[in-house]
Amino acid sequence: MRGILASSIGVTCAAALALPLAPPATAAAARPAPTAEAATRAAVTAQPDAPGSTQSLPLRPLTHDRVSGATLGLTPRTVRHFSLLGVIWDDAAAELHGSVQVRTRAAADGGWSDWQDVETHYTEHGADPGTSEAAPGRVRGATAPLWVGESDGVEVRVRPEPGEPGAGSEADDSGDDSPAAGSPGLPSGLRLELIDPGDAAAPLPAEAADARTSPLSAEATAASAANSSLVAPGATEIPALDAERTRQELLSLRGAELTEEQRAKPYIGPRPAIVTRRGWGANESLREKRFVYTSKVKAAFVHHTASGNNYTCAQAPSLVRGFYRYHVRSLGWRDIGYNFLVDKCGRIYEGRAGGVAKAVMGAHTMGFNSNTTGIAVIGSYGSKKPSSSAKKAVARLTAWKLGLHGMNPRAKTYLKSGGGNLYRKGKKVRLNVISGHRDGFNTSCPGGKLYKKLGTVRSTAARYQGR
Repeated sequence: MRGILASSIGVTCAAALALPLAPPATAAAARPAPTAEAATRAAVTAQPDAPGSTQSLPLRPLTHDRVSGATLGLTPRTVRHFSLLGVIWDDAAAELHGSVQVRTRAAADGGWSDWQDVETHYTEHGADPGTSEAAPGRVRGATAPLWVGESDGVEVRVRPEPGEPGAGSEADDSGDDSPAAGSPGLPSGLRLELIDPGDAAAPLPAEAADARTSPLSAEATAASAANSSLVAPGATEIPALDAERTRQELLSLRGAELTEEQRAKPYIGPRPAIVTRRGWGANESLREKRFVYTSKVKAAFVHHTASGNNYTCAQAPSLVRGFYRYHVRSLGWRDIGYNFLVDKCGRIYEGRAGGVAKAVMGAHTMGFNSNTTGIAVIGSYGSKKPSSSAKKAVARLTAWKLGLHGMNPRAKTYLKSGGGNLYRKGKKVRLNVISGHRDGFNTSCPGGKLYKKLGTVRSTAARYQGR
């Protein structure tokens, strides 16, 4: 999410999925007829995808307009149901200098959306350079994910910015659906990812979550056990605590590490309620089994997901499941990148597995994932103000999480860079204890409207801590 995004004309790409609904010649002949299109949608809808799925469709250059230099897209395509989408490419170090636009067809009524922009810079959220999670050949470049709601048709166009090598060059118009072999001016291996987040599993009764008899998978049991000091295994939510009970919990969790002064008057905000991974329906078999920790949490980085604001709070768990699948299956990360997510109604969700009270190493701020926590507000906040509920939730979460490690939300701290585009690897950087993503990386994240509210978040979080 770079501060300056390219506006441009150039190559337009479209994606297609071959569906085994009819012989190719019959399907091609029937496509223009509305009744045949409706039958196609019905047949695709009938394919169950309850656990969630990803359709990965290669993009390719199409016909070339010699006047504008643009390459036009194919007719919109029927696909299996999906709700979230993004574009990926082979090399995570490569950048897409241009624009990506999509339009989708609503599964409910068959209506097509207007063209929507997709944020083209996203993998600056990723793991620090040189770590195993960022190993070459493992991770891919990507746009931000875009939430579009349940859809069964899609069209996409990718345009390099003017002046890029190959922008406006001749393009293949052979009419087949083979992927482009590295379209000039664009990263190679461009693919459209269509994600069905699936349904959340039905909650288990608390008595069924005992590790010895649990029907949960080993990975799910481990994820629950990481929070066992706060809540019973298998719980869907970690409940809120009042200020006094939170202080007592701090003493039980980290009392031996606190100074005498901190034990006498610990500065920590009341623990907010947090939806667990079990609560939002994480399929624990998707991620890597192991958890990775750092020594403490010295700072929190605030993000936005850049996925659009057209969602209801009841849909938020589906968005989190979609982000999780996109990060792991499409981008190649070991787990969802953020440590926490917050929806516009102020509900907080556990992100990367390993325990909400622990210093879990995420993949949220490239270069500054060690000794930090990443909090993403679900939505796009470049031109839209975040809700008061979301701001309050971020303040409550940081007051508690940073308080566990004795950090003052209004203070500054030093972090050592793991490498990125602003600071060389090993450089000690003085940053706010509550920072925006753009403070550690050249990006527009968390959007100008949310970034401007971080001062209020800091003062509110400090007040929650009793400072």
